[in-house]
Amino acid sequence: MAKKPGRAKRPAFWRRWLANRRIRPLVWLVAILLLLPAAFTLVYGLPGTKPVSTLMVGRALLGKPVDRQWVALENISPFVFQSVVMSEDGQFCSHYGVDFAELNAVIEDALDGERPRGASTIPMQTVKNLFLWPHRSFIRKVFEVPYAIFADLVWSKKRLFEIYINIAEFDEGVFGIEAASRHYFNRSSAKLTRRQAALLTVALPNPKDRNPAKPTKSLSRLARVIEKRAKRSGAYVKCFE
Repeated sequence: MAKKPGRAKRPAFWRRWLANRRIRPLVWLVAILLLLPAAFTLVYGLPGTKPVSTLMVGRALLGKPVDRQWVALENISPFVFQSVVMSEDGQFCSHYGVDFAELNAVIEDALDGERPRGASTIPMQTVKNLFLWPHRSFIRKVFEVPYAIFADLVWSKKRLFEIYINIAEFDEGVFGIEAASRHYFNRSSAKLTRRQAALLTVALPNPKDRNPAKPTKSLSRLARVIEKRAKRSGAYVKCFE
């Protein structure tokens, strides 16, 4: 007895989804956003590469000046590393790209309706500067977290900080610690004092409105706090000695 023809199997949901002509470009865009930064992360791990940030690229494309002088970490005052780590990411030497305890606390605060606060680690800020856009958003954070974990896995802590401090924006068109040091204090980053390093550090969260060379009372007060933390940094900042 002949079998009755069965109903044709419908393609799996994800196959139908990918076959949709409207969805396909979005899928490709997401794939590129995921894969390109991963490829660049591997390239930037090679000695001699000098990464540039999305802000630097954007300014260059618009014909705006970009002041950045790459400097090896060995030629930067150790006060810079101490100050930045103790101000921006106290667990830099111990976490794996993301401080999940801090991130969870921020998520809980947001769910409770409290004003969101920063939870970005140095790796997260680095990949944001390298691959993403400056404006805060939930979508940016979704990409930022895996990128930071991958960068922390591929790069040493030394390389991570070297890239971060060479692409961070310190003023309009002024990028990296060397350019910032000469811009504000007319000296190389190797000769920065503990006080100057602290002043540059506290300007990082809002570089266009904070002038380390002419600090306000509140900026000076913040710098004194960072100076004290840097002096007591001890084991917190020994991850690549």
